[in-house]
Amino acid sequence: MKLALITDAWHPQVNGVVTTLHELVQALGPLGVDVSVVHPGLFKNRSCPGYAGIDLAVRPYKSLAAMLDALQPDAVHIATEGPLGWAARKHCLKMGWPFTTAFHTKFPEILKAALRVPLFLGYGLFRYFHGPSSGVMVPTQGVLDMLKSRGFKSLKPWTHGVDLSLFAHHAKPLDIPELEDLPRPFSLFVGRVSYEKNIDAFLDLKLSGTKIVCGVGPLEAQLKARYPDVLWMGVLPRQHLARVYAAADVFVFPSRNETFGLVMLEAMACGTPVAAYPVDGPLQVLGDGKGHAVGGVLSEDLHTAVLQSLLVDRIEARLRAENFGWPKTVELFVSNLVSVRIGS
Repeated sequence: MKLALITDAWHPQVNGVVTTLHELVQALGPLGVDVSVVHPGLFKNRSCPGYAGIDLAVRPYKSLAAMLDALQPDAVHIATEGPLGWAARKHCLKMGWPFTTAFHTKFPEILKAALRVPLFLGYGLFRYFHGPSSGVMVPTQGVLDMLKSRGFKSLKPWTHGVDLSLFAHHAKPLDIPELEDLPRPFSLFVGRVSYEKNIDAFLDLKLSGTKIVCGVGPLEAQLKARYPDVLWMGVLPRQHLARVYAAADVFVFPSRNETFGLVMLEAMACGTPVAAYPVDGPLQVLGDGKGHAVGGVLSEDLHTAVLQSLLVDRIEARLRAENFGWPKTVELFVSNLVSVRIGS
C-alpha cells in the first residue's frame, strides 16, 4: 500500500504529534505500507505567528497537488488542520478521493487561550474541516464523546503508542550526572512551554526537591524569569530524555486540554508515576475503567496528586504503559484507512 501522510507537524518540530507520527511511520514499514510524508520542510515555509518553533507551509496547494498526482497513493491520511491539511483536503475533494483525518490537538482551546477566539468558532471551523473525512481518528473515548457532542461525524478510535524499548523500566529513579548535585525528589514536566499546557499550575506548586522542565515554547523566556529556581533543560535528544524520565521521582502533567498526552506514557514506561488532573488524556492513560488511577494519581488538587504519586510503585507505572505498545496501535490505524479508489 502507498500511503500519503499529510502533516503540518514534522521534524525539526518537537511535540507529541511529531513523535506519534514519526513512530507510526517507522512501524508501518514492516507491515508493507510505503509511506510518503508530506511536511512543511518540502515547501516554502515561515514560522507560525506567536508560536516559535512551528513552521508552516506558505501557499502549498499547487505543489502539494502535483506531489499527490505524481504519487498516486492508495490511501491519504491528513494528520493536521494546518495549511498542508487544508490543501490536501481541497485536492482530495477535487479528485473525488476518500481520505481520513486525525484530531490530535485541541486547537480551539489553544486559540482561546492565545487569541481569545470563542470555543464555538474554533470547533465550528474544525467540524467543517473534518466534515468530508471518511474517518476522523481520535485518541481517546473521552475526546471522541466530546467531538460527537459537538456534531463531528465518522469518528474512529485510534489510541497512541509508546516505544517500550527506548523508554526502559528502572525499578529505582536513575542517578544521572547532570542532576547529581540537586535535591530530591525530582518533579518533572516535559512538553511545549506554551499557553495550552497550564504549566503555571506545576511551577506554582510548593514542593520540596527540584522542579525540572524539558521543552521550549513561546512562554519560555517569561517563565524562566518568573521561576529561576526551576531547572530548565530545553529540548533533549530522545535517548537523553529517556534517562531524565527515568531519573525523575514523579512526572507532573498539569494540562487540562490534551487529547492524549504521550509524555505521560513515556514517563510511566520508565517507571516514573504521573500526577495529573482527572481530565481527558490522563483519565484514559491512567484510568483502569474501575474509577481509580493506575501508575499515578489523579486529583483536582495537583499538590496532593504529586505527593501521593511519590508512593506509587514504579512497576505499576511500567505495567500500565505496556498496555500501549505500538503493534496494536499500528494495526488499528491501518484498519481505519480508506482506499482513494471508490469501491476498491
